[in-house]
Amino acid sequence: MDFFGSSPGNDVKRFIKRKDSDAGEAGRALEELRSSLYNEFRTSEGAKRQQERYCGPSAAMTFNFTVAVSIILGNKLVMGRVGFNYPIFLTLIHYSTAWILLAIFKALSLLPVSPPSRSTPFSSLFSLGAVMAFASGLANISLKHNSVGFYQMAKIAVTPTIVIAEFILFRKAISFKKVLALVLVSVGVAVATVTDVEFNLFGAVVAIAWIVPSAINKILWSNLQQQGNWTALALMWKTTPVTVLFLLTLMPWLDPPGVLSFKWNVHNATAILISALLGFLLQLSGALALGVRSIRFGSRAT
Repeated sequence: MDFFGSSPGNDVKRFIKRKDSDAGEAGRALEELRSSLYNEFRTSEGAKRQQERYCGPSAAMTFNFTVAVSIILGNKLVMGRVGFNYPIFLTLIHYSTAWILLAIFKALSLLPVSPPSRSTPFSSLFSLGAVMAFASGLANISLKHNSVGFYQMAKIAVTPTIVIAEFILFRKAISFKKVLALVLVSVGVAVATVTDVEFNLFGAVVAIAWIVPSAINKILWSNLQQQGNWTALALMWKTTPVTVLFLLTLMPWLDPPGVLSFKWNVHNATAILISALLGFLLQLSGALALGVRSIRFGSRAT
């Protein structure tokens, strides 16, 4: 009996059972890994963690700075040499292109899942989209009527406006070292661009009017990403349609007449398309940078 009990046939059966058990454990491990990846990429919390993991403060700030400089030069070129003197329509093209790209991302399942609708009121998303239309539209109007140097000088004023507004509204404070760093950076930019400053009364009025919605826009972005677990792409997807709607409303009032008579050719269309792609990257990089900022300063709220 002992001989038959240890026969090769029984050894084979035990080997097969062990393999089946190992296969079952491997299958369970694979399912757990798949579930983990689903939670990381297909939930708002997981997507936010991935964004924070792969786009840290240095990467986000560098990305945003590079794109911001590029689009200033690109938009100035479009509204100057190309002769596309319709800043609101140009902004509309930017956001329409962004909306199309985001729709493609969503169709390919590359768009992170948004947080539950009950966690963020629609009024907050609507307000952000509307403010974004005014901030971006006035920014391009300011760039059209001012030199790059004066535009940069006005842009410097946005940062202290944000700091003051957040302190008044949310009691957020930053350390003295960060205040000193902001002052030094602002002075550096002012010194670097002072030779290119050209004063224009209408441009100055637009630049001043642009500061407030620009600051509000950044505060709303930062708070929504901090409090609602929004990723940059998901928040862009929800707010861009509202921005497009408001830009369509603003265009007849703020753009000069004659947009239908603009001469479209390959050269002009290519320049505007590049500007639109940079606009999408600016919106994305700005959202990433604000998300990083909300993480770093959020714990200081009282």
